[in-house]
Amino acid sequence: MERTPGRRLGMWAVALLALGGTLALGVTVATAVLVEDGYTSRSVPSVSMDPTYRRGDTAYFTLGGGSGIRRGDIALISAPTWVPKGDVLKRVVALGGDRISYKAGDPTLVLNGVPLEEPYLKDRATPATASFDVIVPEGRMFVLGDNRGNSNDSRMRLSDHDGTLPVSAVRGKAVAAPAGFLAAGAAGLVGIALILAGGGVGAAALVVRGRARRKGRLQQVGQVQAVAR
Repeated sequence: MERTPGRRLGMWAVALLALGGTLALGVTVATAVLVEDGYTSRSVPSVSMDPTYRRGDTAYFTLGGGSGIRRGDIALISAPTWVPKGDVLKRVVALGGDRISYKAGDPTLVLNGVPLEEPYLKDRATPATASFDVIVPEGRMFVLGDNRGNSNDSRMRLSDHDGTLPVSAVRGKAVAAPAGFLAAGAAGLVGIALILAGGGVGAAALVVRGRARRKGRLQQVGQVQAVAR
């Protein structure tokens, strides 16, 4: 039995497209499950948290209020008076009842009378750019970017509640990338690669079939011409 030209390529194309589509669907389902479990992710839009998070990095968060927030946590915060559209990503350096201060030229901030060690700063020699002294009201927090030379944070808003934000504005706390998100991302890349490969193989199958049809027509024409002679 004569095999249709390009048939094997066509079968490979269907298999690759089906597998790629299955993986893509699995990524969608896995991501939905992770969101249901209280996780989300965001692309970092600015350099204010550099070097901890660079512009374009993906940051992962556990969703929830600010009840479990601690000093040193990186929080996803709803602050429409700061950023009308979207959320802000900042580090919590002081909470209600804390006194946080800085005197121009000092090597560190001072938290409750104790020098605050901040190994995460982009420039540890410049923990702030201007002096301030704030006692954080209860239920509020003082937040800063790790890139103190390029961050719109509590220091810039001292005339409004001493630059503090309500703890209730916290939407999520930054965490290491959940394994499920990493697996979903890897599967998604594989799925895309398989779909692209399947499309390429399918195109090759069409080319082979087209050539075979043209060859068949030429042979038929040749046979007709031979009979006519």
